[in-house]
Amino acid sequence: MARNTSLYFRIVEGRNLPAKDVSGTSDPYCIVKVDNEVVARTATVWKNLNPFWGEEYTLHLPMGFHSLSFHVMDEDTIGHDDVIGKITLSKDAIGSQAKGLDSWVNLTRVDPDDEVQGEIHLRLELLKDAEKISLRCKVIEARDLAPRDISGTSDPFGRVIFNNHSAETSIIKKTRFPHWGETLELELDPAELSEEGNVTVEVWDWDMVGKNDFLGKVEIPFACLHKTPLLEGWFRLLPLGNNEVDAGGKLGALRLKVRLVEDRILPSVYYQPLIHLLVESVISPTEDSSALTMLEEVTTVESRQDVAMTLVKIYLGQGLVVPFLDYLNTREVNHTTDPNTLFRSNSLSSKAMEQFMKAVGMLYLHEVLKPIINRIFDEKKYIELDPCKIDLNRTRRISFKGAVSEQEVRDSSVEMLQSYLTSIIESIVGSVDQCPPVMRVAFKQLHKRVEEQFDVKYLAISGFFFLRFFAPAILTPKLFQLRDQHADTRTSRTLLLLAKALQSVGNLGLQLGHGKEQWMAPLHPIILRSVASVKDFLDNRLSLSEVPQRAVFMPSVTVKEGFLHKHKAEGPQLLSRFAFKKRYFWLTSETLSYAKTPDWQVRSSIPIQCVCAVERVDENAFQQQNVMQVITQDNDGQLHTMYIQCKNVNELNQWLSAIRKASICNERMLPSFHPGAHRSGKWTCCLQADRAVTGCSRTHSAVTLGDWSDPLDPDVETQTIYKQLLQGRDKLRSVREKQSVNSLSLDALMKSGQSVAARLLSVIEDLEQTHATFQRREKEDGTSVILNP
Repeated sequence: MARNTSLYFRIVEGRNLPAKDVSGTSDPYCIVKVDNEVVARTATVWKNLNPFWGEEYTLHLPMGFHSLSFHVMDEDTIGHDDVIGKITLSKDAIGSQAKGLDSWVNLTRVDPDDEVQGEIHLRLELLKDAEKISLRCKVIEARDLAPRDISGTSDPFGRVIFNNHSAETSIIKKTRFPHWGETLELELDPAELSEEGNVTVEVWDWDMVGKNDFLGKVEIPFACLHKTPLLEGWFRLLPLGNNEVDAGGKLGALRLKVRLVEDRILPSVYYQPLIHLLVESVISPTEDSSALTMLEEVTTVESRQDVAMTLVKIYLGQGLVVPFLDYLNTREVNHTTDPNTLFRSNSLSSKAMEQFMKAVGMLYLHEVLKPIINRIFDEKKYIELDPCKIDLNRTRRISFKGAVSEQEVRDSSVEMLQSYLTSIIESIVGSVDQCPPVMRVAFKQLHKRVEEQFDVKYLAISGFFFLRFFAPAILTPKLFQLRDQHADTRTSRTLLLLAKALQSVGNLGLQLGHGKEQWMAPLHPIILRSVASVKDFLDNRLSLSEVPQRAVFMPSVTVKEGFLHKHKAEGPQLLSRFAFKKRYFWLTSETLSYAKTPDWQVRSSIPIQCVCAVERVDENAFQQQNVMQVITQDNDGQLHTMYIQCKNVNELNQWLSAIRKASICNERMLPSFHPGAHRSGKWTCCLQADRAVTGCSRTHSAVTLGDWSDPLDPDVETQTIYKQLLQGRDKLRSVREKQSVNSLSLDALMKSGQSVAARLLSVIEDLEQTHATFQRREKEDGTSVILNP
């Protein structure tokens, strides 16, 4: 039985952060770490003590992570960024709340003695003979220690302590992956055998000047050595002591949403009855009820978006996403009386359409919007139409002829907005051929249902396409991965005005002049002129011929692409700044390829099936940040490493995650790797001379970011639906009891479709029993995962 752990977190906003700059403000951003590994970095919000981020992430993790931490930093253009504070949440604390954490949490001070990381490999043995009693501790090695020196490394040594006895290892210079292989022996008095204390192993960073820095400790109860005379393993390093103190809000607070989902995934065969019921809902739909309608009844408003995304993935995998959406949309249309309110609620059908567009249309969205979004960010024009918000002091760049009047600001703003809006509309209406065929077919079906019921041709389609897809992406491009940073105040206002105008286009200009924002009137003519071209565009999108009922969605061939900097480990050693060359990379499910430019005819390619590790590289290796390595194995079993530098930590995480997902089923994945590089005759990480020596750190192939490009995983997705139905079991039982009260015959029951509740309950109970059986077998066989102490 496989295991799946997903961590969902959203960094909403901060409040009352302390000022770190001389201007009396701060430039805050958050770094998110899982067990001290950086997994995300939010955008910087400039000059703001109450920043709003609104950034959310899904992280797929191995079962054994320990903590999630949020470090709030103040970005400085010169020198090091200042630390404002942090929040650390243990895995147990997150998992103890079934619905997850959703609250304000005060920041605490960052104590260097608590910022420890890594593991140490120890062998402890209690020796007793007639002559003496001794405690023997072999300090073998450590990995992933915290960097304490300016070079990005440490000078670690170990210390073993029991009662008043202690002994130390030698110091190994400039490494975070030391190999000691030293045996330390403490001679004990016979009376000390009855002691109930701990054997403590500490790791320190030696400093020539000043005091040594603490790197972590392990405490092992002495009683364990009586039970197990020889104890060996990797032990997680712990802080000196939990001294985190809530500073009473003096450091500010973050509003966080965090949820941990841990599932045991059954073999595919056990999910087939539930899959069959879901497929039956759209292949042989009934008017009254189906597995889908029952699922919608037991789904809470809070979980509806997650359920919708999961269902979209299931039906994409079954090749039935178009019939699935058609089934939900038909029910929505049949239960709506006013076409102007159609799909305006957060129903399962509207959420499913939103998630469907993201799942199949994100690359298309990027092709259409990215050039114009980049232009708006680069130009940073001051644009404002609302007379109540025009600030003449911010208009210096409009004119150098002296003071600028309010009318001149409005005229300039209208001209720029018309230019931007024209570019957006032209890009959209000219993108018919770029639009994914499955999206065109789904909208054609939607158009057919709405026109049959209400005799309106475009309203529902334009509403989804413009109001729920393009307009939100223009309003918040960071959340759609169109930009790495949030817009500044000036650009954000421009994007808001454009989003409003595009919403009016999506409404086909029907509500122009009826709202409170009459100052948008100068844009009305261009909006009305755009409506005709938008209708032509929608007609062209609907002109696609029919497709078979089962049409398997094939994701884009290219999963990810963009400019990166590449360096090969083989060949002559170059200075770090010359070793990395700019190349354009493409990642598909088959290959990772690169060339000098996107248009370059000759590409170098690495087969994905040859990838055996994708990992971060220690900053000390090249004195460069945000470097990753792709390790491949050729047909002769030889390992080859390609180092790739990304422009920031988020791009690094996205590429790491994407390549890991593409190679996750490879058979020859490495269990360990070298976080450093082999330079000047030794590894920069563990200082070993042999290039072929086994890696000094564990690989992290299981850690990936969840996003719209995730490969389909039917078992995980069906498990999610099973859990949702399990939570709504009482409602399903209530439906079944009503059927019994009505005393319907079996034939009538089957004809009416009301037996679905009973069938769903039967499937749920079977799955529940199967889970219990597998868990019992795990305990009996001793196959459950044992986490590090």
